Amino acid sequence: MISGITVKNRSVREPVMRWVFTVSALTAVLAVGLICVFLFAGGFPAIGKIGVLKFLTGTVWKPTYDDFGILPMIVGSLYVTAGAILLGVPVGIFAAVFMAKVCPKPLYGFMKPALDLLAGIPSVVYGFFGIVVLVPFVRNTFGGDGSSMVTASLLLGIMILPTVIGITESALRAVPDELYEGAVALGASHERAVFGVVLPAAKSGVMAAVVLGVGRAIGETMAVKMVAGNQTVLRAPDEFLKGVRTLTANVVLEMGYAEGLHREALIATGVVLFVFILLINLLFSALKKERTE
Repeated sequence: MISGITVKNRSVREPVMRWVFTVSALTAVLAVGLICVFLFAGGFPAIGKIGVLKFLTGTVWKPTYDDFGILPMIVGSLYVTAGAILLGVPVGIFAAVFMAKVCPKPLYGFMKPALDLLAGIPSVVYGFFGIVVLVPFVRNTFGGDGSSMVTASLLLGIMILPTVIGITESALRAVPDELYEGAVALGASHERAVFGVVLPAAKSGVMAAVVLGVGRAIGETMAVKMVAGNQTVLRAPDEFLKGVRTLTANVVLEMGYAEGLHREALIATGVVLFVFILLINLLFSALKKERTE
């Protein structure tokens, strides 16, 4: 009797849970679809009015005079994101290797909660840290007024560390121990086995960590807005001590008072950012597929 009740409950519970999971998945897809519809419906008309080339390659952003060129913001976003990757990804990968394969258990018990805490710090707190610590450091060390491209890169490099470290560590721990043990049995040292066998075996997870880190860096707004200088000027790579404005900062700085074509241009900026992140994800997916093959 009890067995019959259990089977009956299972036969009812499984279709219900299948329906719940299906609705949840469809809700997520619907939410993404609605966001896309809002962005494209609000942004494409502005791009049509301004002109695609003028909008994407224009170097002047003066909404008062109906000049809406976002090339300085595109280049600024690329500079800041590239700087964050150069600073944050190597440090994050080495830190993940240390935590997964070298770190003593007592120290790991302290570092793991600290890393989780670092991931939970609000962006505005990072921004305050950048203003109080990084801006004076850059100003006193390299010159300039401190609010610059390099300061934003430093801050974003710190902000992506929890993402890169956490995902890379999980990928390293997912590698079967037999690979490491086999490399050591063949005469490899601990370091050679880790960097020559375990880390390459976890490359898909490492790439996922880099992709998410790039997404965090390019999508960050508040912290970058507080330390980047927010100057709508097209900078050369050697002007890393000058201020820049990113795509996200451009939207958040002006959306509060924008109206008409100005507001539509800001929504179109969001479209460009969306497409930009999509292309990055597709590029990394293609690289991952190529390396797998």
